[in-house]
Amino acid sequence: MERLTTDTLEIALNAAGPRDGPVVLLLHGWPDDPTTWDKIVPALSSAGFRTVAPWLRGFGPTRFRSARTVRDGRTAALAQDAIELMDGLGVARFAVAGHDWGARTAYALAALIPERLTAIAALSVGYSPRGAFPVPGFRQSRAWWYQWFMSVDRGAAAVGKDPIGFARLQWETWSPPGWFDEAEFERAAQSFNNPDWLAITLSSYRGRWRDERRDPQYDRVHERIARVGTLSVATLMIQGTADATVLAESTANLDRHFSGSYTRLLLDGVGHFSTREAPEIVADALLRHFRAAV
Repeated sequence: MERLTTDTLEIALNAAGPRDGPVVLLLHGWPDDPTTWDKIVPALSSAGFRTVAPWLRGFGPTRFRSARTVRDGRTAALAQDAIELMDGLGVARFAVAGHDWGARTAYALAALIPERLTAIAALSVGYSPRGAFPVPGFRQSRAWWYQWFMSVDRGAAAVGKDPIGFARLQWETWSPPGWFDEAEFERAAQSFNNPDWLAITLSSYRGRWRDERRDPQYDRVHERIARVGTLSVATLMIQGTADATVLAESTANLDRHFSGSYTRLLLDGVGHFSTREAPEIVADALLRHFRAAV
């Protein structure tokens, strides 16, 4: 594990592969951590790619440098963290693969710094132009019950009493039954013991649907994302047909929002955690996509 310090964070990360290889930034989602890439990284490294997999703000050993910093979990903050991380590592050009929160961040990076990206891959979340959160249809809204639950004060308080149990429920219901074993969840759940995990979680989800306190340093980043409705960076979108939280129907017919190449890959019978459920298929798809970009 390595660490890099920015003005706001001390970011913990795992790096692998040849130091002179083309860089792929791997961004995990919620509720998850960089171990979601464990079966993906060896394939990328063997193909000559350098992978950088950080713990997002509020996860694992990544820490805020000041107790006074607003715990802002919106995508704009995560995207700025990623930019500052790559700046600190001295990486000018790179590809991004993101799952869940990481996918939203990958789209945001494609809006903010397209000239620095060779390609992006977004897993399990479709592109929402301008980073908007319109209220979805009833079927998708029902699948997002946990977001509405956290948006209610008493629901947020309940999550605060058992955050690990709440995270586990998502693992149990977002993909077909029996897809993970206890050891796999327990390993990822260690990252949810971060003292800011609950605050960042609530900030991310409550802030989508109601007014929440935000860190003003990210307002301009948010505004820049909101001005972009079409992405020019080559994009691969991977969607499990059995995803029970981001329904496959919600990620269909988004081609019109991409001026660059756009491919949507459907994985039959795979749920939300495609990097864990179908790592060989995902790794192969990422390799083909990133090789074409390089």
